[in-house]
Amino acid sequence: MRSNIYNYIQNNGFEAFCPKAVLFDMDGVLYNSMPNHAVAWEESMKKFGINMTASDAYATEGARGIDTIRHFVKKQKGIDISLEEAQKMYDEKTRIFHTMPEAPIFDGVLDIMEKIHQAGMSVNVVTGSGQRPLITRLLNDFGKYLDENHITTAYDVKRGKPNPDPYLVGLQKAGNLHPWEGIVVENAPLGVRAGVAAKIFTVAINSGPLPDDALSSLGANILYHHMTDFVKDWDLLIK
Repeated sequence: MRSNIYNYIQNNGFEAFCPKAVLFDMDGVLYNSMPNHAVAWEESMKKFGINMTASDAYATEGARGIDTIRHFVKKQKGIDISLEEAQKMYDEKTRIFHTMPEAPIFDGVLDIMEKIHQAGMSVNVVTGSGQRPLITRLLNDFGKYLDENHITTAYDVKRGKPNPDPYLVGLQKAGNLHPWEGIVVENAPLGVRAGVAAKIFTVAINSGPLPDDALSSLGANILYHHMTDFVKDWDLLIK
């Protein structure tokens, strides 16, 4: 663990690593929701003549939904659609998603949040979603540790992941922090790229079907397969 931190400091030209906030992605990190999202993407896009597979859903996870839609429409139909058109398509994806069973919280999530809280650090969420029901659920499930002022959504940025913007905004909401004062927890390639681009220490939780190098090759500072493994190492990270 100390070597991971040392390499992070050296690679970014920082003098120290002094974490004050943890910035979690939501889907695939806090909730085991990606299987539901994959089905919702596939079914909704089919209605608009767009072929989107489960693999596509995992590969584009973390991006703003409207950006994902515009990308696939451009790629498959060769046309640029407006934000309003993309939003209508995303609304259908959202509708289908919310007809599905509620995704469970991953084991270890509440434990890691308690450790963060006990360390005097803040819990934050940075998500490519902007769906109000999901934000409400975050507050209901994690209200002991999280408030709405520490949630960054698709509507807080013009450029979503893999750009650094969402995590830079997350740092601002966490108290105008510097990159070396944060920790990003991600499960998706686009999210890892965003955390690394923001120069924040990035923990990858490979909770899905992707090979480990799909995350580690993008610059993740450390990788786990389960949140419970991160819980076990937490004291080493902030020692």
